[in-house]
Amino acid sequence: MRKTELLIPAGSLDVLKTAVVYGADAVYIGGEAFGLRAKAHNFSNQEMKEGIEFAHERGVKVYVTANILAHNGDLPGVEEYFEELQDIGPDALIISDPGVFAIAKRILPQMELHISTQANNTNYGTYQFWYGLGARRVVSARELSLKEIREIRDHIPEDMEIESFIHGAMCISYSGRCLLSNYFTGRDANQGACTHPCRWKYAVVEETRPGEYMPIYENERGTFIFNSGDLCMIEHIPEMLEAGIDSFKIEGRMKTALYVATVTRTYRKAIDDCLRDPELYRRNMEWYREEIGKCTFRSYTTGFYFGKPGAESQIYDNSTYIKNYTYLGTVEETDGAGRGRLIQKNKFSVGETIEIMKPDGRNLEAVVREIRSEDGELQESAPHSKQVLWVGFEAEAGAEPYDILRRREEQAGE
Repeated sequence: MRKTELLIPAGSLDVLKTAVVYGADAVYIGGEAFGLRAKAHNFSNQEMKEGIEFAHERGVKVYVTANILAHNGDLPGVEEYFEELQDIGPDALIISDPGVFAIAKRILPQMELHISTQANNTNYGTYQFWYGLGARRVVSARELSLKEIREIRDHIPEDMEIESFIHGAMCISYSGRCLLSNYFTGRDANQGACTHPCRWKYAVVEETRPGEYMPIYENERGTFIFNSGDLCMIEHIPEMLEAGIDSFKIEGRMKTALYVATVTRTYRKAIDDCLRDPELYRRNMEWYREEIGKCTFRSYTTGFYFGKPGAESQIYDNSTYIKNYTYLGTVEETDGAGRGRLIQKNKFSVGETIEIMKPDGRNLEAVVREIRSEDGELQESAPHSKQVLWVGFEAEAGAEPYDILRRREEQAGE
């Protein structure tokens, strides 16, 4: 059995720290340019340095994305950016463009290079090609089955690594190479600016009757014709291991700390349990299912791993996420008196019962005893996001740094 890495996305420094604390082996992030998540907060060079230092102190690697499909005008900036990365020191770069790859080889000759899924890596010949150029790892196209990945493993060098997605949103275009956003809005998905038009609601207009919108129906179940379910392989980790995959990748650099903590903690335990004892993994399956359902998601699918997806992998009746829990904030520090300091994300009030989510797998119910402003003023509720608050709980349910506060949706009255 090959060593298995759990690779987690982070769109900000706070989320990177959450991923590390909740069990990531490696984190992938984007800088302020040349990544495919231009709308994410992303990392300044200083934040990147701080995040890498935080991760390395805890034995966790950090990979930086530079996976746009570059145009001529991008190349001088890529050179400058890679020169800056020499001093920042990530563990690897994730690249899709051969020209960008060549620049990385020249400017960062000692840097480990990974090939992005955007490069359409669908066969072992492609893996052998990139290995010959010096790539250490290739991310498999999402259109591959586990059988095909196993065949790739059998045809590539032992020291070459395969990275595959195990959880997250599925693009409806081939390996993410989509033109819809550019066509409709002028924002190029392949330059990091996707507006996700595949999730929009569409209707047909007949040429001679403008303004008369006729809904598009598929089997009379709805109008969402591009709306893929989310990938979730929590029930199939043994098959992922058997396929010879080295890195299990979670999608989601636009996601919150609650999402990242939830998927990281759940997959960490599931992978560790499976490696320790497959029977333990099977016994704990209900816990994995319950926990993975506590983050925001669309209905789950296994994607292409067991063959081409059928109609059940598309969502026809809505384009909204399932949201069972609300993210209230992450504890940054405590005062020794049972109070935790946090930047509030959503409204909550004194007297509410919430849940304290801990990195070690525990979920503790707690009643909010008091809420104080940063200046110490008592408040009955926290109605505005981004407030700095000190929150006190019942003594037996004290909070610690990196604990996440969340609330079940039905308790929110929503």
